[in-house]
Amino acid sequence: MTPSADKPPGGAVKQGVQGSPGTPADARVPAQQRQRPAAGADPGRERDAAVPGAARGEHTHGERQVPEPRAAVQRSSVRGQILDALRTALVTGDLKPGEVYSAPVLGERFGVSATPVREAMQQLALEGAVEVVPNRGFRVVERGARELAELAEVRALIEVPVMLRLARTVPAQRWAELRPLAEETVRTAAAGCPAAYAETDRAFHRALLTLAGNEQLVRISEDLHRRSQWPPVRRGRAELVADAAEHLALLDALASGDVDGVRRLVGGHFAGAGVSSAGQQ
Repeated sequence: MTPSADKPPGGAVKQGVQGSPGTPADARVPAQQRQRPAAGADPGRERDAAVPGAARGEHTHGERQVPEPRAAVQRSSVRGQILDALRTALVTGDLKPGEVYSAPVLGERFGVSATPVREAMQQLALEGAVEVVPNRGFRVVERGARELAELAEVRALIEVPVMLRLARTVPAQRWAELRPLAEETVRTAAAGCPAAYAETDRAFHRALLTLAGNEQLVRISEDLHRRSQWPPVRRGRAELVADAAEHLALLDALASGDVDGVRRLVGGHFAGAGVSSAGQQ
């Protein structure tokens, strides 16, 4: 238990030197002998100077001490982990379109309080994956074939011209550096894990678009990409592998400056996404 402010640890009362208990030492010095402030001195400044720097919220060398927001950082970390888990559950279909989920119930599932779950779900609402249901929770958004096809079309309108420009301006060496990302999409596709493939697919497209040097472009494109993955399109392993193989072919076309090949591959990539979306209905 924290000691009382007026008693030191152990309950003993601090006593003054050669005086009655608790009597300050300077109280026994005649008034005329006490040190007086110099003329023109600022009493407040002298009082502050007598207080240790740490007690004034400063380091002893004069810099202001800023407390580390450990609790906030930890909560942010938990929210990030829950957000990743919820995104995976959306891609795998564990969170079903049209169903309503409450933050407390999901919190019990993840072994955390409702607060980080609610914050993560609010982020998903901003991304268009769920919608708020007052006094109930969050409903997973249902998307029809038409909406998914529209998302694929918008992505094509953005990414095709960007890729054509990059094919003319980016040196071959830069494309070679992205090959491990393309190969990772092939590995996850071959493993038949939709959630893992969705992550590597987004990482590959994000890396390509980052070369354009436009952060807003990358942010908007990734948002569209996420929306196009919810709910998950039912595709078998063979379709995933074929989709991933187009990434390697695209890198080869970009590295060689084959503009026509880039146009065909990127356009076909999104056209195939639209067809797959329509086929799941």
